[in-house]
Amino acid sequence: MNDTSTSPARPTLAAVARLAGVSNSTASLAFSGSGPVSESTRERVLDAAKQLNYAGPDPRARSLRRGRSGIVGVVMEERVRDAFHDPIKIALLDGIAQEIGAIDAGLLILTDAGETAQRIDDAPMDAVVLIGCSPRLDESVAILRQRGIPLVAIEGDPADDVLTIGQDNREATRVAAQHLYDLGHRDVAAVTLSLDRDRTRGPLTSERLASGTSNTTISRFAGLRDVFPDARGEVTRGSFVEEGRIAGHVLLGDPATRPTAIVAQSDLLAAGVIRAAEELGLDVPADLSVVGFDGVRVDGLWPYDLTTLVQPAVDKGRAAGVAIVDMLDGRSARPATFTSVFHLGNTTAPPRR
Repeated sequence: MNDTSTSPARPTLAAVARLAGVSNSTASLAFSGSGPVSESTRERVLDAAKQLNYAGPDPRARSLRRGRSGIVGVVMEERVRDAFHDPIKIALLDGIAQEIGAIDAGLLILTDAGETAQRIDDAPMDAVVLIGCSPRLDESVAILRQRGIPLVAIEGDPADDVLTIGQDNREATRVAAQHLYDLGHRDVAAVTLSLDRDRTRGPLTSERLASGTSNTTISRFAGLRDVFPDARGEVTRGSFVEEGRIAGHVLLGDPATRPTAIVAQSDLLAAGVIRAAEELGLDVPADLSVVGFDGVRVDGLWPYDLTTLVQPAVDKGRAAGVAIVDMLDGRSARPATFTSVFHLGNTTAPPRR
């Protein structure tokens, strides 16, 4: 008699995440103990894992079995709590977690908030993903190379020979700028992401631009200046609605120097610019056109449908995760570049005559 019985499917981290009602990255961080995961969420994930008989990444067991830790490190140039207020960072982590779940690896978040170099030196990791990291992390990259740890970068510019998952930041912003130009705008300003490690607010001067270390910020501003060579900018401390509001008031406060359009380097910043415009009695888009970048859902933005560049953040994270898995399995990993899609909403219009 033929035995038609089959072994039950091996539980996965993705199955645990679904049962617990959380994202893949949250489930992974619950196991690794890094990231701002609340105790109640951690308990929910562990309870779901127990129900599915999923043991989770076990560094000691993996070290004995494969010579691996079962951990993939993710290095960011910002505080963890700040990163977890950014929907793009969360989407990237979700994408990475989806792919490394195939090898039952967990995520370990490392930040550049004072102790990254020490933790990189001895943290148990099989591979590392650098998110938006600048050239000043070359020392950390050198440490990882000495340890023989595979590296993948998502954007940023950590080193020429690090496999990179890129984004068409300059070209995407140029497309948005051309849209504003075709509408008739000639006085356009930018509200940018942070430019350097100090995350200092202020005007985007040529000196600050020349010494800046954020590849994403610099590339997106270059795309704006491809169409508007004299475009000015206001630098923020990061992708937060309140930062966009503060920068918006600086750029819009004086009617004599007020631009007719603002290109914000994230949708959260764009939402803050719109809020500032409303507080100043300006109508969007009749008095001010606003463009964002990311294509994420921003609470409280209704009735606005933001004109923006939609970037495939989850796909970028997955591409980095695939590259990591390929490297760990001894296969050749390939770089990738993703393209943003222009979304025309109701926040742009011809300038008032």
